[in-house]
Amino acid sequence: MAVVALVAGSAQATASDDVLRRISDPAGQVLQTLDYANTRYSRLDRVNAGNVGQLQVAWTFSTGVLRGHEGSPLVVDGIMYVHTPFPNIIYALDLDHDGRILWKYEPQQERDVAAIMCCDLVYRGLAYAQGMVFLGQADTTLVALDAKTGAVRWSVKNGDPKKGESNTATVMPVKDKLIVGIAGAEFGARGHMSAYNMKDGTLAWRAYSTGPDAEMRIDPEKTTELGKPVGKDSSLHSWEGEQWTIGGGAPWGWFAYDPGLNLVYYGSANPGTWNPSQRPGDNKWSNAIFARDADTGVARWVYQMTPHDQWDYDGVNEMILTDQRVDGQPRHLLTHFDRNGFAYTLDRQTGDLLVAKKFDPHVNWATGIDMDKASPTYGRPRLDPKYGTEAEGEDVTYPGICPAAIGAKNQQPAAYSPVSGLFYVPTSSMCMDYEPFHVDYASGQPYVGATLNMYPAPGGDGRTGNFVAWDNVKGRIVWSIPERFSVWSGALATAGGVVFYGTLEGYLKAVDATSGRELYRFKTPSGIVGNVMTYEHHGRQYIAVLSGVGGWAGIGLAAGLTDPNAGSGAKDAYAALSSYTALGGQLTVFVLPGRP
Repeated sequence: MAVVALVAGSAQATASDDVLRRISDPAGQVLQTLDYANTRYSRLDRVNAGNVGQLQVAWTFSTGVLRGHEGSPLVVDGIMYVHTPFPNIIYALDLDHDGRILWKYEPQQERDVAAIMCCDLVYRGLAYAQGMVFLGQADTTLVALDAKTGAVRWSVKNGDPKKGESNTATVMPVKDKLIVGIAGAEFGARGHMSAYNMKDGTLAWRAYSTGPDAEMRIDPEKTTELGKPVGKDSSLHSWEGEQWTIGGGAPWGWFAYDPGLNLVYYGSANPGTWNPSQRPGDNKWSNAIFARDADTGVARWVYQMTPHDQWDYDGVNEMILTDQRVDGQPRHLLTHFDRNGFAYTLDRQTGDLLVAKKFDPHVNWATGIDMDKASPTYGRPRLDPKYGTEAEGEDVTYPGICPAAIGAKNQQPAAYSPVSGLFYVPTSSMCMDYEPFHVDYASGQPYVGATLNMYPAPGGDGRTGNFVAWDNVKGRIVWSIPERFSVWSGALATAGGVVFYGTLEGYLKAVDATSGRELYRFKTPSGIVGNVMTYEHHGRQYIAVLSGVGGWAGIGLAAGLTDPNAGSGAKDAYAALSSYTALGGQLTVFVLPGRP
């Protein structure tokens, strides 16, 4: 098995050329997911299964900000770029001098934007290309900074916080454009994916998740789902009246890119509102995977994983691109671990569905996915009516649904090793009681329409997390490591045969890529919801991670919530977390002892 080979096809030097050139040298990191394929696999191997137990702290850096520290630093030409949660401060640190501050960028944002960020004030990190560092601020401002000086090259507003639109996602440079999403489905914001011209920040194209074909950039005859044309106004026919205008579907997660196919891949979020009785129909194209042409934004194919979402199972988790054999034949694959508890393997060129299996054994809202191509419900979940949330109407509590809305996996990215052929997946093992209620839409106000009570899945002795090794072709768990709390940190796989991840208690852990045997752990000052990264400097390999508890799982502790219903059910579900960690904001950098 091999990681997909991504080769730029343009004769003219573009951002993609620069990104691909820098990706070819594993010493640095220019994208949050390490490469366009989102593998989060590093070819560095000085730290390996035989010596990782000797890691020690090299240096640390305080960000000066509390709340959830998601994402990871970047490293380019001896400089580390570190971001913080809101207010989205950026630091450039000199690696020759243990993180001496070269410059600092602190945007001035209205504090009001914090009130519309549903699940903590997080930000998932920066991107780099052609001498610029790119930042997506919480208030949706997109900023290009000079990498050497921190000076603003250009900035542009991508949304309107007064309408409930915000930003938590990273951005992705592709060719001469910058790809950016939006958040705000919980406020009825109509989701869109946008591409900005990198030279000056002007808008190149925008594609909405719901609505008319032209606004969605869908060709009714050429855009397909599972090999068949979606047909005219496929989204409009799946909503009642004008509900699509406040239909959510915000793409606030991760993006992937295949230069050979020139396709950008991403997922859309839940439909608005969480109360399914208020929005009859499939609610296309929320909870869906999109493959779009990078130049035009036109959708090549789309696949909806959770039609008429009744549980808040956003589809925004990362798409991981690999080249592997299926039934003895080489295929260009896309693997996606969804909030709904199913792992999907598709042909990323055609959108064909190849595998759809539960990666969380507790999943009960659906018994499986219909894989019979001759069936009229091919590709759709086989629902268990016992765990729906609208059969008896509103203001009724529907108990025992697994997974909880927080998902069997949320945005924290998985990793893939071409050596082991396995995916390493940070997961949650939570169930919920769900009570929908009627909610009226008002611009800029919460448009949720449900209250949740989340709790550990049965049979886990109160534990709510697992770190899972997954075979995406066979659709099975190879091994699983139970964790006390949901694993909210992104994984990192390395050529040294080691996989790293962090825990909500604050441990950085290293495990054997083949067996899952723990090789190392270190307790950082605060819970880890960031993504582990690695780089090389002056011949030495370093491991780095941001700690700072927060995110949806840690929102109760991070925001000091007292209302039992606050945090969309997370406050009480993770109440025990306060006995294991406290607020913080720190970068911890590790290295092996001695000289290279």
